[in-house]
Amino acid sequence: MGTDLTGKTAVVTGANGGLGAHFCRLLAAQGAAVAVTARRIDKIRPLVDEITASGGRATAMALDVSDAAAIGPLLDRVQAELGGLDILVNNAGVGGEGLALDLSIEDFDTTFAVNVRGVFFAAREAAKRMIAAGVEGRILNIASIASHTVLPGLSAYCGSKAAVAMLTRSLAREWARRGLAVNALCPGYIETAINDAWWPTEGGQRQLKGFPRRRLMDASDLDAAFLMLVGPAASAITGSVITIDDGQTLPGGG
Repeated sequence: MGTDLTGKTAVVTGANGGLGAHFCRLLAAQGAAVAVTARRIDKIRPLVDEITASGGRATAMALDVSDAAAIGPLLDRVQAELGGLDILVNNAGVGGEGLALDLSIEDFDTTFAVNVRGVFFAAREAAKRMIAAGVEGRILNIASIASHTVLPGLSAYCGSKAAVAMLTRSLAREWARRGLAVNALCPGYIETAINDAWWPTEGGQRQLKGFPRRRLMDASDLDAAFLMLVGPAASAITGSVITIDDGQTLPGGG
């Protein structure tokens, strides 16, 4: 079963860089019209220009997923401007760094507002519209190896991603007979602008040497699983939480 997404409309949250931008390019390359969203629209306009210059179809829309009331109206705009809604990629997330004894209430709440509430309400609003339109929708939540692995100093982040994994399974069960496939992808460590200063440090190098293959992943390592879960191949895949981590979470160290 192929990965052609011609005629489909996709929404990607948190697409101002890193994996979000990569997913937008990947969707557009497969023929999907892409609503590129992020809190700051100026951060995503260059990506939209890049996609359209390459012959793709994309539009930039401002969205802060922690503002649950803003999600539904944005999806209505997507349907009106791009002609439908077939795929939602819940990619927006924040790190939630900090030891449990030091983490502020505000930082904890922000982590869950974006990583959990944002995922839930975006999925719910997308599902309402997909069900009403009678499409075989795809909802893909970007979780993390933190959903099932303790990452030191990231208790709030780990808790939020574990919640995303269970929300994925719960929503998949609830909507199993409504034509929707709801799945989660759990990437391992990939070098991005958020963490690129860490890896050259002594601590970063020590962590890297603890990975069985002693290397970081590339964003492209996710492509095959991503396209499977947003495309026609997911017709019999729902409620799956799939880890792609280059073996980083295998026990035993490097």
